Amino acid sequence: MADYSKEDFLQLIKRVGAFFTIKISNLFRNLDLRSIGAIAGLAFAVVFTWRLLRTPSGPQRRQPKRQAPTSGSSSSSSHGNANVNVTSSGISNSSEDSRTQNVIDELFQPVKPTLGQIVRQRLSEGRKVTCRLLGVILEESSPEELQKQATVRSSVVEVLLEITKFCDLYLMERVLDDESEKKVLLALEDAGIFTSGGLVKDKVLFSSTEIGRTSFVRQLEPDWHVDTNPEIVTQLAVYFIISS
Repeated sequence: MADYSKEDFLQLIKRVGAFFTIKISNLFRNLDLRSIGAIAGLAFAVVFTWRLLRTPSGPQRRQPKRQAPTSGSSSSSSHGNANVNVTSSGISNSSEDSRTQNVIDELFQPVKPTLGQIVRQRLSEGRKVTCRLLGVILEESSPEELQKQATVRSSVVEVLLEITKFCDLYLMERVLDDESEKKVLLALEDAGIFTSGGLVKDKVLFSSTEIGRTSFVRQLEPDWHVDTNPEIVTQLAVYFIISS
């Protein structure tokens, strides 16, 4: 491993310090001092290790001895070498700064929350959820449409599966006949809603009236209920406020 001069080491520290001054000032409001120190130490270790590893470890070849320049060409040769050295040094410093910046940017990239974390945050860690089917889980919006077909929205499947991982989920809807119930259960099964084990067919409830769905919610006493009927939402809100 090649040896580094004190000047090289100090220059590296100054560059890293400059970058961290900008980054840490932006994150200071969201992190405590212990977290900042840990991140700064980790970033410095990564940058310094990268600097050491990028140096070629193989043995250096000996340069052939050059003949002493003549007096006539010594002046022009020395000026030419000086220009080459200055230019290569400028390119090297610019390249190192760019790579150091890339390493630090990667360390400070914002962490995107997972779908599970988003669901937990939106439900405020609720443990029981009830939800109607029409207009929320299903494409159809009326019991009459369910007599013809039942179609699960593809965009809600992954969310439902995440909810069932940490919540007791119940689905409910008003239907006009037994055939509609079968269509709904078959559509949910084909969409893979029952595959995770968090939701079973017994937790899909059907009634012949809107009041029946309200009664289901009151009996289950969920932390959250999802519904598209404003009247039912109002009735449940009043009921749970009085009950509490």
